[in-house]
Amino acid sequence: MKFTFAVSPSSTPDAMAFAIGKDGLGDAEIALEQADMVRTAAKAARFKGKTGQTFQTFVAEGDAVIQVILTGVGKGERSDCETAGGAIIAKLMTSGVKHLAISGDGLAQDQLARLLFGAKLRSWRIDKYRTTMPENAKPTLEAITVLDTDMESAPVWQELSAVADGVSLTRELVSEPANVIYPESFVARCEELQSMGVEFTILGQEEMEKLGMGALLGVSQGSVRPPRMLAMRWDGTDGAQKRPLALVGKGVTFDTGGISLKPPGGMEDMKWDMGGAGAVAGTMKALAGRKAKAHVVGICGLVENMPDGNAQRPGDVVTSMSGQTIEVINTDAEGRLVLCDALHWAQETFEPEVVVNLATLTGAIIVSLGNEHAGCFSNDDGLSDKLLAAGKTAGDPLWRFPLTAAYDKQINSPIADMKNVGGKGAGSITAAQFLKRFIKDGVKWAHLDIAGMVWADKPGPVWDKGATGFGVRLLDQYVADNFEK
Repeated sequence: MKFTFAVSPSSTPDAMAFAIGKDGLGDAEIALEQADMVRTAAKAARFKGKTGQTFQTFVAEGDAVIQVILTGVGKGERSDCETAGGAIIAKLMTSGVKHLAISGDGLAQDQLARLLFGAKLRSWRIDKYRTTMPENAKPTLEAITVLDTDMESAPVWQELSAVADGVSLTRELVSEPANVIYPESFVARCEELQSMGVEFTILGQEEMEKLGMGALLGVSQGSVRPPRMLAMRWDGTDGAQKRPLALVGKGVTFDTGGISLKPPGGMEDMKWDMGGAGAVAGTMKALAGRKAKAHVVGICGLVENMPDGNAQRPGDVVTSMSGQTIEVINTDAEGRLVLCDALHWAQETFEPEVVVNLATLTGAIIVSLGNEHAGCFSNDDGLSDKLLAAGKTAGDPLWRFPLTAAYDKQINSPIADMKNVGGKGAGSITAAQFLKRFIKDGVKWAHLDIAGMVWADKPGPVWDKGATGFGVRLLDQYVADNFEK
């Protein structure tokens, strides 16, 4: 989607959009020859400017007939404006409209930027493999011109546009099939970040073997795709922030369950079991794109979990990089095996004070929270509070779960230091308890179980069906709130 900014459009647009607040149509600025007719028609349709509400009609402007869309911004708060921008795109994306003009009158600069942010987020689609798509389903909208307001050089828009680009990268990684995105190609797809100033460190099979990452490598051993550990460092503080914030993502690029094979129904969805790593990559692009004044390292543990004659078996015992041993009861509880080595390596290599990991870790979190919140587990109340606040502000909501030693007995093993699964109850909590055993004393840590949030079966305010990009807005907001002030 191309955004341009002008006092007036260089050519007659196919459609014009106007934002209307909670006070309704009374004093709304509608810069059209037939503005009174539009207001009358909108009132007859009971349009009141509620958040996300839309009204569409057609008017004659000179020799042209253009489509007019009114979109409600409610109280004009952050989420209201983003929802309004998304609502415009949802209506016009496949409507035949190619050029949309948006009037900025009546909105403050930050409100207009938020509306455009919602529009940019909602416009993302992946159609590259749909070669016989019906004409009425093809996206037609190509350009948006913003009128009357100088937004092109506005810092607020530049920053939000960079965040939207990060969300787009995450959605792309999550959406691609597993024959396209696997550990090596995931790294290759992220290489564009190096031109933005992000430093890369990449570990292959041999390096991980030397480091003793037996837990991660055990997951990978059934696949012909070699594993990778990718670290992306962005330091926008010129060395002032000595110890980076560490973001760690689970990157199982496809998860069959291994020998503990998943049921075939819905297994195709397991291409998005790398959603945590995808969110980390997208966040790093957002931070670099907006030149965040923070020191952050993003680590992605990348494997494919496949059944094979060389695959890990239930009952195997593996030794993690930390030296702790793990009895593998279920090879489909593989994400925690990947993360435990990634977490330990991140702490050993970068010495962070704060670590946040993201993972599509358990189906149990979906049973608990559905598709409305991600689960948050933390060893630090302050960190948890900050993440929940950032999620609420950004629109990526979290809900905190308990994390106590009372659950440890469920993952104690009779022959190793621990098992990789507990009993039937508290599956998300015991998974978090497992990860906690790999966090060093004094490190503030949070685990975000995002299994219910990375993919949507129906459209939302700022996403279409499919990959949501969950986690990027949350982590960007957390960094902005806590590391850039």
